[in-house]
Parts: sequence; structure tokens; C-alpha cells
Amino acid sequence: MREEYGSAALKDKSTEELFEEYRRTRSKALRNEIVLRSMGIVRYAALSTRKMYRKYSETEDIVNEATIALMYAVDSFDPSKNTKFETYASIRVRGAIIDYIRRQDIIPRTVRKFAKEYDTAYTRLYEKLDREPLPGELAAELNVPVSKLDSMAAQTAAANALSFEEIVFDSGVDIPDTNGGSMAGWEPEKRLLNGEMRDILASAIDKLKEKERLVVTLYYYEKLKYSDIAGVIGVSESRVCQIHSAAVIHLKDALKEYL
Repeated sequence: MREEYGSAALKDKSTEELFEEYRRTRSKALRNEIVLRSMGIVRYAALSTRKMYRKYSETEDIVNEATIALMYAVDSFDPSKNTKFETYASIRVRGAIIDYIRRQDIIPRTVRKFAKEYDTAYTRLYEKLDREPLPGELAAELNVPVSKLDSMAAQTAAANALSFEEIVFDSGVDIPDTNGGSMAGWEPEKRLLNGEMRDILASAIDKLKEKERLVVTLYYYEKLKYSDIAGVIGVSESRVCQIHSAAVIHLKDALKEYL
């Protein structure tokens, strides 16, 4: 057995073969090999949520939580559901990161409070003006200097991003990835809900203003930093944070109405 599961022998096996043997033997060597091959899922999840935690928590802690979740995903994965492991594990890992951020309460209450006030003020002005409110108008509505609005923009964006992630995750609907994850074999109700959720998100993104849609694309899909996005669209980094917050407000509203 020790020779069969030596590192050289394992490297010659496909991941599907490793899963098949792991289900029979529950060998730690097999599980560890699957985890090592799947660490890209952990790195991707840690990178895509970096804005939520980077000022309040170490990346190493996030990676540790995500890796533990990946190990649990290997243990609980059921190939008979006809879903890719990468899709299933990504959902479990991202959920674990969100839960960890919640437990640490890394977004200060003052920031959460300001983010909520920002959301309310933005929505009120948008309805009143029938257009995107300018930074000066938002600052006046919130009764704060424009300089404070700028300084709070990045942290507010992080709080809004986490809130958006929580809405999706707490909905109980698992949204498959866009890289070939299949819903075949899922319960009809869950398959329908997932399809509807993806349609709602796609529609909401399509309805965003051009710069909001561009920021969402560059941030969530291209994984660019705010500073890099600022260079791409030719505005300040604080302005990118404000555009991101506005986009997330619209997406949250679309999902809340649906859910």
C-alpha cells in the first residue's frame, strides 16, 4: 500500500482516478494529492476576496481556512451528482472565506454603518436626480466633507462587496462557474433556481452604466486592483471605489428583489 501510494505513483494518476481510489480507501495520501492539485481554487478564492480582508486579516489566515474547506470538499464530493469538483469546491471554499470574515468581523462597525448610509443616500439621490449622483452631491447628502467621502471609499467598497457576497451565499443557491461547470443531475428545483439567479445577475450587470459594468468586469473577472482599474479608465482610485460601490448597490438591489 505504501508503495502504491508513493508520490511518483500518484503523479501518474488522473484526478478522476485518485477520487475513485479515495472513495474506496480514504487514504490520506490520496486526499493530500487531490488537495495539492486543487490549490489553484484556494489561490483564486483568496485573490478574488482580497479587498474584503487585506487591511484587517493576513492572507495566510484566509488561505489556511480555504485549504481546510478544500479538504472537506474532497471528503464530501459526490461525482454521481454529475457536477465538476472544481465547481463544487469553489463554492465550499468561497463560503468558508465569507464565514471566516464574518467571524472575525474584520469590517469595523463604523465602516458598515457608513456603507449602509452611503447605500441609502446613493439610492435616494439616484431616484431624485434620475442619474448617478456626483461625489460632491453624495458628500452633501451625507453631511461629510468630500475628502472624508474619498478616504472612506475603499473601506466602503470592501463592506459592500462582502455584503453582496453574503446575499448570494445566504440565498442557498449555488451558482456554477462559467468554465464548464455542469448542472446536469441536480434536482430540477435547484437547477431552475441556479439558472434564474445567473440570468438575474447577467441582466443586472447589463443594466449597469458603462463605467460600472467595466469596473465590475475588471475587478471580479480580470482580478485587477483598484489602482490598476483607475489607470485603465482614467480616474482616481477613490473614484473607482465609488463606482464599484454604486455598481454593487445596483446588483444587490436586483438580487434582493428576486430573493
